[in-house]
Amino acid sequence: MSITAFFSIIIVSLVIFLGLLLYFFYKRQFLYGGLFSFFFVTSFVFLSYNYYILFLSNDSLNKGEESRIFIIPRGTPLVKIASDLQGSGLISNERHFVWSIGILGLDNKIKAGKYRIEPNSSNYTLIIQLTSGEVMSERITIAEGLTAKEIASIYARKLEIDSVHFCSLVSDSEFVREMGIEQKSLEGYLYPDTYFFTWGVTEKEIIEKMISEFRGNITPEIMEKAASLNFNLHQLITLASIIEGEAVHDDERAKISAVFNNRLKKRWRLQADPTIQYIIPDGPRRLLNKDLEIDSPYNTYRYRGLPPGPINNPGIKSIIAAANPTDDNYMYFVATGEGYHTFSKTQAEHLKAKKILDRLRRENRKKSPPPKR
Repeated sequence: MSITAFFSIIIVSLVIFLGLLLYFFYKRQFLYGGLFSFFFVTSFVFLSYNYYILFLSNDSLNKGEESRIFIIPRGTPLVKIASDLQGSGLISNERHFVWSIGILGLDNKIKAGKYRIEPNSSNYTLIIQLTSGEVMSERITIAEGLTAKEIASIYARKLEIDSVHFCSLVSDSEFVREMGIEQKSLEGYLYPDTYFFTWGVTEKEIIEKMISEFRGNITPEIMEKAASLNFNLHQLITLASIIEGEAVHDDERAKISAVFNNRLKKRWRLQADPTIQYIIPDGPRRLLNKDLEIDSPYNTYRYRGLPPGPINNPGIKSIIAAANPTDDNYMYFVATGEGYHTFSKTQAEHLKAKKILDRLRRENRKKSPPPKR
């Protein structure tokens, strides 16, 4: 409300007051007139003061400025919020702000979040905005092939959630069952996509949304194809996660799937490098021969079949590829050094492709400048 409207209200109130006061004196009711005058003046001063604090005390701030971003972390006490608002130049007096919240009865109603505050906002406008939860949405893209820990780190950075609690929910057997996943963990089921979350969203709500997106993208057609390969959902997602770890280019996913499907049928070890990267503590890095000897059920160089579960959270293209391998007899593949792979049907062809890769690596090392000392 403008200052002009405020003074209009004052003038109207004064006219009413003077009219009633003249009435009491005309009737010679001086006691009533005095009491009325006292209560009117006291109430008028009190209400005017509160009106000023609520609607006018910030009028001199931020003239002509653009809106500002203001963040309230979870658990921030009211006095700290008021202090930060004043420090950011969004209010003129933190005590006025605290008083305003008190008289509105909204002391404990401020919601954590990220807010866009318009310039010259009154205390009343601010309080309504901060207590109604009009928080900004954050656009967050979760890429394919990330682990739950990596996903938690992204959300922690963008939304200031508790990444430890996020990861504990992912591996909480009771919560996993609540999500309808009959496994020990939700690793693999956190669907990669672009999400819009508001500040203050809980770790549980984020996971529920990601699982919902996962279910919405696993079509009956995919599951029919998986069943034809004798895969249940968990096995399908496990294989898809390995394909996700291997593939760089989309047009190779189905071929990589063919290699792993062929190896599974022949009971060969998958020998998939991404499964080793998953179990080493300092990955990803260049693998060493000793890494291939690690005794873990995820080590597909030592143990036949699929690992116990997904090693990352694969995207829909890798899931489709896992259920739709090409009709090829490829048993091997090796990187070309340019993001693509050479696929081979025999070990002799595979060893030849490996020699080409080794020669390329040696040539690249020679071209690389020596490390600085």
